[in-house]
Amino acid sequence: QVQLVESGGGLVQAGGSLSASCAASGLTFTISTMRWFRQAPGKEREFVAAISWSGSSTTYADSVTGRFAISRDYTKNTVYLQMNSLKPEDTAVYFCVAERKLPDATVYNYWGQGTQVTVSS
Repeated sequence: QVQLVESGGGLVQAGGSLSASCAASGLTFTISTMRWFRQAPGKEREFVAAISWSGSSTTYADSVTGRFAISRDYTKNTVYLQMNSLKPEDTAVYFCVAERKLPDATVYNYWGQGTQVTVSS
């Protein structure tokens, strides 16, 4: 099992910055990838960014490329999402997700509780 606790987010004006963090505990040595998703009211959940647990690889959605940065602190088992140049359309609940792969290729995904990001125009 992997447990995730998110923090950060908040309210900011358009053009501002916010950050969110996701602390993992439990069987963290089995985590392969950490991802951030977001879900705005009335919309489907969408992928935001991903980072390999080793930190060697990152991926971003086109909508946030160049504005958001995902990183991780291996010593703290924590993943961060730095959000810059925020736009009102970035308003959503942001979730972190830990992907855990077992030796037999079974994959489990664990979700955090979500943190609200609100960008005012």
